[in-house]
Amino acid sequence: MQKSILLFLFALLACPVWSQQSTLLGRILDEDAGRPLEFAAVSVLNATDSTLINGGISDQDGTFFLTLSPGQYLVQVDYIAYTSLLAGPVRIAPGQTLDMGDLQIHPEAALLSEIEVNAEKNQMQLTLDKKIYNVGKDIANTGSTAADILDNVPSVTVDVEGNVSLRGSSGVRILIDGRPSGLIGVGDSDGLRSLPSNMIDRIEVVTNPSARYEAEGMAGIINIVLKKERQQGWNGSFETTLGYPLEWGGAANLNYRRSRINLFANYGIRYRTSLGGGTQYQEFYRNDSIFINDQVRDHDRNSLSHNVRFGLDLFIGQGGTLTTAFNYRYSQDDNLTKLTYHDYLEDLQHPLLITRRSDNEDELEPTLEYALNWKKTFGRDDHVWTADARYQDNAEHERSDFLEQYFLPDGNQSSEPDKEQRSDNMESERNIIFQSDYQYPLSKTGKIEAGIRAGLRDIDNDFLVEERMLEEWAPLVGFNNQFRYDEDIYAAYAIWGEQWKPVSVQAGLRYEYTDISTELVETGEQNPRTYGELFPSAHISFQLPQDQSLQVSYSRRINRPEFRSLNPFLTFSDVRNIWTGNPDLDPELTNAFEVGHIKTWAKGSISPVLFYRKTDHVIDRIRTVDADGISYIRPENLDIQHDMGLEVTFSYEPFAIWRVNGNVNFFRSITDGTNLGEEFTADAYTWFGRLSSRVTLFQKVDLQINYNYRAPRVTTQGKYLAMQHLDMGASMDVLKNKGTVTLSGRDIFNTRRRIYENRGEDFYTRGNFQWRRGSVNLTFAYRLNQQKTRDNKEGGTDGGDGF
Repeated sequence: MQKSILLFLFALLACPVWSQQSTLLGRILDEDAGRPLEFAAVSVLNATDSTLINGGISDQDGTFFLTLSPGQYLVQVDYIAYTSLLAGPVRIAPGQTLDMGDLQIHPEAALLSEIEVNAEKNQMQLTLDKKIYNVGKDIANTGSTAADILDNVPSVTVDVEGNVSLRGSSGVRILIDGRPSGLIGVGDSDGLRSLPSNMIDRIEVVTNPSARYEAEGMAGIINIVLKKERQQGWNGSFETTLGYPLEWGGAANLNYRRSRINLFANYGIRYRTSLGGGTQYQEFYRNDSIFINDQVRDHDRNSLSHNVRFGLDLFIGQGGTLTTAFNYRYSQDDNLTKLTYHDYLEDLQHPLLITRRSDNEDELEPTLEYALNWKKTFGRDDHVWTADARYQDNAEHERSDFLEQYFLPDGNQSSEPDKEQRSDNMESERNIIFQSDYQYPLSKTGKIEAGIRAGLRDIDNDFLVEERMLEEWAPLVGFNNQFRYDEDIYAAYAIWGEQWKPVSVQAGLRYEYTDISTELVETGEQNPRTYGELFPSAHISFQLPQDQSLQVSYSRRINRPEFRSLNPFLTFSDVRNIWTGNPDLDPELTNAFEVGHIKTWAKGSISPVLFYRKTDHVIDRIRTVDADGISYIRPENLDIQHDMGLEVTFSYEPFAIWRVNGNVNFFRSITDGTNLGEEFTADAYTWFGRLSSRVTLFQKVDLQINYNYRAPRVTTQGKYLAMQHLDMGASMDVLKNKGTVTLSGRDIFNTRRRIYENRGEDFYTRGNFQWRRGSVNLTFAYRLNQQKTRDNKEGGTDGGDGF
């Protein structure tokens, strides 16, 4: 019944009805560059006495739509640093749609040069509801990946294994262009490492989303916005990168715009070598004896990936835009991991055995996505209907050959025969998403919004492990099965907003119905789960004197266990440390509160935010050790977690050539896991921060340093030690500013390494791990019919939170 109601709402919302209107439309262009101008002010004046009749602003395509009564009018266009334009008179008949075509305005030279001087200061833009990180303005990220970029975004941290956290909490929802995407693959970390930075325009971080967004992601939402231009004619950019350790790549971003058609295409190829590894020391206590295992790990990971994206925007009639896009990613990995285990009894003076294990893995990951989007604007920017449908098909095929050899403490090979094993892991994912949203203005300052969404997702995982027995391969008991995961989520929401200067209010309610089932095919074990949840949200903003704003917000969120956390298959690469999922996990439910303030000056801005999150059924990975000294790491639900803290984000320009921005986050995390045992509790005080400094010399050379630090943190079973790293970059404009050469280095001092300790009743573990050593890249970028990005839009304080 609940599904039927939601599907009826979807059909109803997908077909809104509108009446004929007299409408004036046109497009504002830069006369010199021929590019559209966003946020140009358009005023419609009475042709007789020049009184103001109506007005609005142009959208990102330079297009404006205004609803008018029949009559004769003048049209005035104003834009900062441009001369004003007065066009007309024009006469509009009842029910007529009058297209004025392209209205070109001319830059004022004196004002334009002043803007150019200050243009590059907005690497980071702050608003009350989100932070915007402009990728192209960060030199240190040139030639890198989406995972590298996220680690330099305020409030966000990425650990050495690619797991993303927001304000110290996992459970982050990552979107591409405002939607879930196949570009980040079945596993988020692998997809983020394959997405090149030159395809990304900006990163948007929303820590307390409204009911408009999916409730998924207890810590918030990260939206990765890809590049797409809409300038007239041909334009684009090309980039090539060479780095050490061995890395090379190239990318092309092309656009062609003519009349009512805009074509866009992106292609990126990347080859990357990742050298890393770590060590682990473990003591295991049993029968009054101490068994010690000292492990060394080295890996050499080689990845070749292709990313293709193309599509078109078709501008239809009055305010309609139909967009179709196709994304395809293909990656091929060739990985070699070598593990050496040194076994001891009682202490390091009494060695027992040396075991060497190698894992030679090849991995193929094809991913495709097709999206169709419709947007209709009804005369006003705040009266709009959108509908979106997309299909995703992702696959991941991993094959490994293992060789395990045994040696005596003196280094001679033991009499125990070598062990040969192999594994074959095939994952496939299909995802169908439908979404429709409608926004209607109740007045000049008020609006309502409603939407529906349906997401249908199926994942199959077939895992086979075999061991050579004489001349034949035999399945290894306990490691083989087929796992099926089916997830259907239906949602509907409504939002009301109003503004009474200086107060803005927004309240929303979202309902999500979840139907999830898992099945172990070989054993027939099934675990169906269905539940419906309400997710309210509320935002109140206050405009204060002297360029200040204050916002108080609340939202309820959910973090459903990811596919791999539910999959009970055992990992097989490291046979002494086995990771497994838990099909009985419950979703995490979070109530989040924030109080944020933003203050802007001519030379910068600062935004402190107090936050509190209460999470029920929090998921944590728990380590246990069996009688053979084998560690098992398995996710479990703990009772509750309280997170509270202060985050401060700032930007400052001491001089015209020097820009500084940063972010620091102090928080306390209290975890109660007494449902598993009295020892599974933690009370952690910790902090992390980042600082970026950029200097411009001779208006052509930029120098930048990024510093990241994460303080030690206590966990339910131990602690993480401090971690820090430094990134540097330098760029210079060449070829009359059509090209840029960039030299960038990540983790210059090779310190980005996870260091940890774990304790239990019968074990002690300490170790460190590094996914990739520090690297240096040299990149050349060339722009075709594009100016170097000099976007001078400041972060505002409006209450909107849409992507």
